[in-house]
Amino acid sequence: MSKESSNLMLGLLTGVAVGVGAGILFAPDKGTKTRKKIKNKVVEAKNEITEKVTHAKEEMSELMHEKKSVFEEKLEDKISKMSVKADEIIVNLEQKLEDLRKKNAHLQKN
Repeated sequence: MSKESSNLMLGLLTGVAVGVGAGILFAPDKGTKTRKKIKNKVVEAKNEITEKVTHAKEEMSELMHEKKSVFEEKLEDKISKMSVKADEIIVNLEQKLEDLRKKNAHLQKN
């Protein structure tokens, strides 16, 4: 999870805790009513956190997919370029080998 998501979750949880505490201190209702309200707020906060986490996971998954695609494209490009270079080196080495064979044949005749 990203630092931004962690900060958001921490802020959200802190806000819920402060809200619950303030609700208990300043509640004009009976204890049962206050507990019910607190329970509802906790459930709402839990649902909101779950939604945010799910959204963050989806965004992370999309980002990873995009980065993977970019990486694979770059890797394929590098491999292609290396293949071309390898072919150039092989052609160059084959030419040098042919030159050496000709020199060796010429030296053996003399």
